[in-house]
Order: sequence, then C-alpha cells, then structure tokens
Amino acid sequence: MGLDLVGFGSRVLPNRVGHAADRRHAGGGAATCHGFFIDTRRRSNLMTTLKDGVVCCPQDGGGAASKLCASGPSETASRSGEVTADLGRGIADAITSTQRSSAGRNKGGRSWRRVPTGGDKPARNSAPRRAPVRKDTQVRRVLVNDDGVNAILSGVSRESSIEECNSVLIRLEKHSDVKALDFFIWMKANGKLEGNADAYRLALQAIAWKEDWRRAELLLHEMVAVSGCRLDARAFNGLIYVCAKRRLVDWGTKWFHMMLERGVQPNVSTFGMLMGLYQKTGNLKEAEFTFTKMRECNVKCVNAYSAMITLYTRSGLFARSEEVIVLMKDDEVTPNRENWLVRLNAYSQQGKMEEAKFVLQSMVDEGVAPNIVAYNTVITGYGKVSDMEKANEVFDSLESAGLAPDETTYRSMVEGFGRADKHEDAFSYYRKLKRSGFQPNASNFYTMINLTAGHDDNEAAPEILRDMRAAGCQCSSIVTILVRAYGAVEKMHKVLPILQSCFYKKVLYDAISCSILVTSFVQNSLLEEALCVLREKKWKDSDFEDNLYHILICSCKEAGSYEHAVRIYNVMPKSRAQPNLRIACSMIDVFSTMERFTDAETLYLELKASACVLDMIAFSVIVRMYNKAGRPEDACLVLEDMEKQVDIVPDKYLFLDILRTYQKCGQFEKLTDTYYLILKSEVECDEAMYNCIINCCGPAIPVDELLRIFDEMIQLGHLANTVTLNVLLDIYGKSGLFNWAEKVLNMARKHGLADAISYNTSIAAYAQSGDFRSMTYFVQKMQDAGFPVSLEAYNCMLDAYGKSGQLEEFFAVLQKMRRAKCDFDHYTYNIMLNIYGRKGWIEGVAYVLSELKSRGVELDLYSYNTLIKAYGIAGMPEDAVKLMQEMRIKGIDADRVTYSNLIAALQRNENFLEAVKWSLWMKQTGVVGVGTRA
Repeated sequence: MGLDLVGFGSRVLPNRVGHAADRRHAGGGAATCHGFFIDTRRRSNLMTTLKDGVVCCPQDGGGAASKLCASGPSETASRSGEVTADLGRGIADAITSTQRSSAGRNKGGRSWRRVPTGGDKPARNSAPRRAPVRKDTQVRRVLVNDDGVNAILSGVSRESSIEECNSVLIRLEKHSDVKALDFFIWMKANGKLEGNADAYRLALQAIAWKEDWRRAELLLHEMVAVSGCRLDARAFNGLIYVCAKRRLVDWGTKWFHMMLERGVQPNVSTFGMLMGLYQKTGNLKEAEFTFTKMRECNVKCVNAYSAMITLYTRSGLFARSEEVIVLMKDDEVTPNRENWLVRLNAYSQQGKMEEAKFVLQSMVDEGVAPNIVAYNTVITGYGKVSDMEKANEVFDSLESAGLAPDETTYRSMVEGFGRADKHEDAFSYYRKLKRSGFQPNASNFYTMINLTAGHDDNEAAPEILRDMRAAGCQCSSIVTILVRAYGAVEKMHKVLPILQSCFYKKVLYDAISCSILVTSFVQNSLLEEALCVLREKKWKDSDFEDNLYHILICSCKEAGSYEHAVRIYNVMPKSRAQPNLRIACSMIDVFSTMERFTDAETLYLELKASACVLDMIAFSVIVRMYNKAGRPEDACLVLEDMEKQVDIVPDKYLFLDILRTYQKCGQFEKLTDTYYLILKSEVECDEAMYNCIINCCGPAIPVDELLRIFDEMIQLGHLANTVTLNVLLDIYGKSGLFNWAEKVLNMARKHGLADAISYNTSIAAYAQSGDFRSMTYFVQKMQDAGFPVSLEAYNCMLDAYGKSGQLEEFFAVLQKMRRAKCDFDHYTYNIMLNIYGRKGWIEGVAYVLSELKSRGVELDLYSYNTLIKAYGIAGMPEDAVKLMQEMRIKGIDADRVTYSNLIAALQRNENFLEAVKWSLWMKQTGVVGVGTRA
C-alpha cells in the first residue's frame, strides 16, 4: 500500500482486528475475517501489516500463528448476499468496537496490552501526538447507536462503488467525526479514494473539528500525491469553516495563504468565512490583505464588503469605510440587507445623518424593507449629534412602518437625550423602557446618574440606584458611578444623603464600597462625611482597614491638607500591639512638612522601640526628617543604624539624602565610602544623581576620579547645574587644573549657567596661584557677561596683590572699590590689617581700626590674630598683650594661632620670660587646634 502520509496506515494491531474476526478461531493459526478495521490511533513496535488480504506480523518470521485471513469468505458462506451482509456487520462491529475501546480509555485511564516480549511484563501502547480537541459550544453531531451504524453500513461491501461509499461517508460524518474517519480508513484500504476528492474533503472537515492540523496538512499532500486528486477551494473551505466557527485566526490565515501558495483559486465561501472571522476578532490587517486578494481574484462576496466596512467603522476609520462603499459600487456588487445596515451604521456613527437618510431611502427603493435594527441605527446617529427632535420623529415613525420599539430603541433614546442634556425627556424614556418590560443597560444607568447629578435631581437618584441594585450591579460599582458623577459637578456633599435614602447599610457592611466612598470624600475635602462613615462602618478587617487609613493619609498629604491627615491619624483604632510601619512613615513625613519635628521624632522613637523592622523607605523618611529639622548629626546616627541591617539596599533617593547628610556634617570619609558604594550598586545614575555626587563627593574623592565621573556625565548627555559647575571650578582651580577649569567655565557660559559665583571662583583660583594676568582677564570677562565686579572678586585681588607685595595694584584695587561704593566686609578689613601689619604700618592699622569702629563692626578672631602679629612686627608687644585681654572680655576664645602670634611678638621684642609664661598658659588651657592663621 505504500507509505501512509497522514497516519491512515494499513498497519493494525492483532488485538484490534479480533472484533471483526471469528472469535472461535482466535487461538488458532488462522481466522476467518468477515471484514476488518484499521486503527491508527495506537502504535507499537509490534505492528501487523495487511498484505494480499492477510494480516502479517513482521516479527513472526513467517510463522502461521500470526496470520489472519482477511480476503476470502467463510467456507460455509455460499451466497453472495450473506457475504455482503457479513462484511457490513464486520465493518459496523469494528467501528463500534473502536468507539467502545476509545471510551474505555477515556473513562478508565490506562489501557495495556500484552506482547510477546519473552516475559510477563505488560507493555503500554504508545499513541501519536495529536492537537488538543476543543469542546464545541454547539452540539454538532447527533449520537447514533450501534444499530444505526449497522443500518448505515448494511449495504456496503468491497464491491460497492465510490459513489455509494461517499454516500455512507456523508451520513456517518453527520453523526460522528470518529466514525466517519474510521470508515474513510476502510475506504482507503479498499481502494475507494483514488481520484475521490469528495471523500478527502469530508475527511478534512472531520479532522478539522478535532483541530489535528498536522494530520490535515499531510492529508492534503496525500490527496494530491497518492490519490491523484486536484486541490480546489472546497478542500480548504472545510478547514477554514472550522477556524471561522472557533475563531482560530492564525490557522484560518495559514490555510488561506497555503491556498494562494499552491495556486488554488478561493471562491465566495472562502472569502466570506475569512472576512467573517476577521470581523469577529477585529483583525484589520489580515482583513485588508484578504479583501485586496478577493478583488484581485474578481470574486464578489457581499459579506466581505460588509465585514470590511464594519471593521473600519469600529476602528474609527470612517473615510475608509466610505471608500469601501464606493468600491462596492464600482465593482457592481449588489448589497443585501446586512450590507445596507453596515452602511447605515458607518454614516450614523460619524454623525453624517443626511447620508444615513439616503441609505435608508435606498433600502426602500431597492425593495429591502428596513427592520428595527435600521431604525435603531438612525436613532443612535441622531443621538450622537444631539439632534433629538429628528430622533423623536424616527421613533414616532416606527408604528407607521409596522414595527415596535425594542430595548435597543429605548436605550438609544435615553442615551441621546442624555447626551443632549435633556433630563426630563431622558427620564421619560427611561421609565418607558422599564414599563415595556425591558431592563436598562450599564450605559443607561451611567447616563441617568450623570443627569441627576448635573440637574440636582435628588429624588430621582435613589430610584435609579435601586434599579441598579435590582439589575444585579455590585454595590461597589454603584458607589463608584455615583461619586464620579457627583464629583464631576462638585456636588459630593449630596452623595451621603442620597445613599442614606436607599442602601447605605449595605455600603457600611461592604469594605470595598466603604473605602471608595470614604476616599472620595477625603479627596473632595469632605472630612466630616468621611469620618462619619468610618465611625459607622460595620465590616471588620484590620489589614484592609490599615490600608484604607494609609490611602486616606496619603491623599491628604498629596493634596497639601496636612491638618486633615493628622485628624484621620488621630481617629485610627489604636488596638494593635505595634504601629503600622507605612502609616507611621507617612505621618513622620507629614509632621516634618508641618515642621512639627517633635511629633515626627516621637513616632520614630515608637517605631524604634517596637518590634517593627525598618526598611529602606522608613530610613529615607527619617533621615529626611532630621535634615529638615537642621539636625544632620542625628541623621548620621540613623544612617549608622541602617548600616547594621545588611539587607537594606538604598535606592537613588536615599543615596541622595545620604550624600547631602554627610556633606553637611563634613564627613569626607563617609562620602568617599558612599560614592564607591553607589558605583558598585545597580542604582541608575541620572542627571540629579551625577550632580549630587559631584557637589557632595567632589572634595572627598581624588581629582582623577572626579574628572572621570564628570566626563562620564557629559558623555551620557546629562547637563551639570550651576552649583555643580561652580564646585568643579573650585576643585580644578585649587588643584591647578586650569585648562579643565576654563573648559568648565566655557561650558557654563555656553548653556547660560555661569553666575557671579562662577567668575568669583575662577578669579580666586588664579589669584591664589599668582597668575595675575588670568585673574585680570576673568575680571574683565565677568564685566562683559553683565555682572558687576563683586566684593568677593575685589577681596581676592586685594589679598593676592598684597601678599605678593604689589602695593600699587593693591591700592588701585582699593580705589576701585571705593569708587564702586563697595560695602567692605570683615574679610576686606582683615586683608588690609594683614597687609599693613606685615609692612609694620601702624598708622594704616589704626586707620582701619577707626573705620571699623565708625561702622560699628566688631573685630573677629581673624582680626585679633592679625593685629597681634602686626603689633609684634611693629615692636609693640604690650599692645599685643592688651588685645589678648580684650578678647577675654569680649568672650572670644583664643586659638593656637593667637597664642603663636603673641609668643612670636614677645620673642621678637626680647620679652622671653613673658613669652615662656604665655607658652605655658597655652599648654595649660589645652589649645591644640590649627586655628585661624593671619
């Protein structure tokens, strides 16, 4: 028989032929067979083959014990009629036996058979893998009993014609796919499939219902390669029909593309089924492809045009819908009732009512009487454009057209009047809808609630709510619709009285409805109503209740209603053994914003004393609280506690808080550790993170690393802010990296980020390095940029010129400052005192002191240190000692520099004994600090 391409092989199992054989000879070497059944659903290594009417086992080695005679009749059978009857019964017995066996396997679990393997162990049959068979929602087959099968097969024999066999196959296919396929196998074994395309088409459709697509592909191949049949559209249509019924888009598309690849011309049925499938599933792309192919094939399927119009209309592509209508006219396709309706819908959906009226009239002219669907479509269209006068006219014309309004008619009228904001008319049709025995849909309820809210109809609202309850709407859904409607018109204060008049008690027993209502009240600043519901609620669920209170507190916080958040927190049940971490964190944040840091810290201490384990969010909130309170040292202590919990992985925002905290405390070592921790972590560095790292960690990390991180920031396209650029200018300037400093300043100027501090920083860097030319250059650039030369810039120039001994430039700068009417600060006077003292110009020092006195400016520690040094240089040690006494009187603590300058002044003037006394005094007071140098 050759290779079986679809699994319909001629191989049979020995025990599967026994039902067709004579049981009396089952144990002998041969058995008379009155017909046979070939079962391919179960395979085994021990298989039998049918050869010349004899069933042979390939493992027998030619032994007679494994042969079953399947060709000749029984010796006792003498009449041909008896042979035919016996053969028919044999076929029926085989098919029926197969069904029983299959049912047994489905019900009872495992099916075993013994094979001659030389031992007593049972071997289990193996079955080829098949596609899962889905259950149809519709019963497609009529069950038939064994007698029915016998009746159908009674007139079939090997001598029956192909037409007779096909007739039997058709009848079996109507009853059962499995029985039809079994008979198809019998036909194949008896040579009834040669050129028999009809049988293959029936088998393909039976296989399709099983969704055994691989088997279907192979059968298509066998149909051409083995049986010599010609593929046509009908072979594929059976497959596509099943795909369309079961909405199997991918497989339906695959069979269609296979048709095209094999040069099979699709027909009207093909396109109709595919376009219906794509319409149901909303697959616009495949629908467009199929529609184009249909027109290329010059096939005129009116249903395909209807599907295309519907798809475009649903997608809002109204222009394309109209193009399809024009194409239909050009292709001379006559519309049917469905096509008229989809045309009508296409125009009505976009509010083109003149075109819709023309379509309606064209239906009448073509002899197609408009049904209620057509009138409903027109009413909906008028409702969309709020032309309810015309909609009323259409509604009134229903009676003259011999039609009665259905539920869609009334619903469309309600929606139309609702869209037109005609409350009384909408309510009138709403009541007509109910009196007619119909039920409003969800859209009607929503429309009516919105109308009652907008028109302040508090009497109608309870009626609608009761109707919604009667229709089976969930309590939570009703509350959601109600609060949205009244919230949109800013009448939320009306919601509670409305609910109290109908099913308020049900709300109090439903946690979800209650939470929706309370949250809406809080969001609309109706705190008293919210607290009332919270007091009266009847449900009990501590976890849900905590979540609700947390949501309410967060809602108040986001709205800036911090007092409301505190009130809600105060009414919370306090029965729990330990505080809720989320709620406590939210309240710490609220108290911090209100600058009630004592209350915030109290909550933190409660959390710390409880069994709650703080997480990353909690630590972030607490650190931020202490920073807002101006207590970064306490924030550092919190960070130390956090480091003890190894499972805490900071996020980006906590890292930012950590960096700012350590910067405020000047903990450069911690800043360095945090910087490298950020590099190791998986935190994504964005623009804010790069800026913060440079601002805070710049002075704490090596300059090379700072160069790298800044270059990485620029390469990623992030922009540094003004503070970041100024920090970089300061660090590069102090490190002598003037090329980089100049690049940073040019970048700042290019992006408009350079400010007076940027220029001051550059001027100070060049002044400290003694590069007076560059210093003067940037002073000029500062003026060119529109900034006046600042006091800080003048001070830098004074200090630089004075320390370098360029007194002419020093005094020139002083003159410029006076002409610019600069208000000298402590730093300016200290520079002058320092320079005059170094030169021993006591008159200049006295002038500065008198000017300070006239301005009411008190000397600071730096000033005293400078004066003591100046008096020592000028040979006035007694005045230097008097300054020490003056400092004590004013409460200014001397530092190491103060004592060093005084001792040096005494030693310079040969007052060694006095110098030793002050040196011993310095040691006794324990002054070891670096101090402020003069």
